[in-house]
Amino acid sequence: MSEYKKLNIKDWAVEDRPREKMLLKGSRSVTDAELIAILIGSGNTSETAVELSKRILSSTNNNLNELGRKGIDFLKSFNGIGEAKAVTIVAALELGKRRKEAEVFNKSKITGSKDAADYFQPLLGDLNHEEFWVMLLNRGNKILDTFMISQGGVSGTVIDVRLILKKALDNLASSLILCHNHPSGTVEASDADLKITRKISDAAKLMDISVIDHIIIGQYQYLSFADEGMLN
Repeated sequence: MSEYKKLNIKDWAVEDRPREKMLLKGSRSVTDAELIAILIGSGNTSETAVELSKRILSSTNNNLNELGRKGIDFLKSFNGIGEAKAVTIVAALELGKRRKEAEVFNKSKITGSKDAADYFQPLLGDLNHEEFWVMLLNRGNKILDTFMISQGGVSGTVIDVRLILKKALDNLASSLILCHNHPSGTVEASDADLKITRKISDAAKLMDISVIDHIIIGQYQYLSFADEGMLN
């Protein structure tokens, strides 16, 4: 029985090599695994860059969004992926995310919960930790500013209501939209979610500022407190 010999990418037909394939046929002709192979450049002693890339993708159900939620340590667990290659993959995925952020939302006015969800989804949808954000609006529901107020979880993090109100007053905001993500992907509101919403809303009313929605972002869906009648 002959010993298996790994076929290097240089041994492939020119049109099948990822870089050459992209140059000849364009970026859309290249598979996800081939794109990752281009990033990492080489595989390991038993796998080509493409084979290794296919295995990485297979570990996340061939889902780039799921891969985007993984970190550098996860990638380094694969033979042939060191720190530099892992950083390169994470950087490429982050660039894709930022491009999506720039393209998906180009409105300056919020007309409903979907607009708010479209704004926050690219920011929060792929995170593996919880973040709490605030959007400030003027009387015409135009966006004045957005900022993160806490990181790590609603129930486990102290949300400084005074800081929210100070920023709102400094920007002459008339209303607020609260938003946080659930890394689990579910969008059911917890008791902690309801309590912090009520706390911020009650404090804002004293300053004649209204909380008009609280959006919970999942990986592929969202929940709007306003749409569900949960702000009263």
